[in-house]
Amino acid sequence: MLITEIVGNTATVDLPASDWKIETISFDDESRLKRIQRAVTSTGEEVGLRLSNEYKEIKPGDILYQQDGRAIVADVKPTDVLIISPRSIHEALSVAHALGNRHLQAQFFTAEDGWDGEVMVVRYDHTVQSHLEHVQVPFTRDSKVMPEAFRHAEHTH
Repeated sequence: MLITEIVGNTATVDLPASDWKIETISFDDESRLKRIQRAVTSTGEEVGLRLSNEYKEIKPGDILYQQDGRAIVADVKPTDVLIISPRSIHEALSVAHALGNRHLQAQFFTAEDGWDGEVMVVRYDHTVQSHLEHVQVPFTRDSKVMPEAFRHAEHTH
């Protein structure tokens, strides 16, 4: 089977009645960014993905296939992250500056997004953890399904 488009997302589209067979394909942070790849469903079937150039990434709950009493849904694996909770604008900017020097992508969330207050989230990195401990900025390490994948930040000097 070749999947060429995303037909919806479970956050906005109800899947058909319970008599449908629902399968999943698991994606990690890197594979969810690949437009062209081979994957294996939860029942062991190998499928191909060839998404258009406009497609940026696979989101949790994306419906990859839905017909003939069967649906295949994207399951995004949790990412090992540091959840940073700066206590002031000074701490936030200081940490953001240090992350920028390392060319690390951060994602920002609030309580309205379902997080514990205003936080910045980065993929786990032991050097970032050491820095946060050194500058005494509160953080926790956790495993989270991120709404967007962390991308590699290209740079030249």
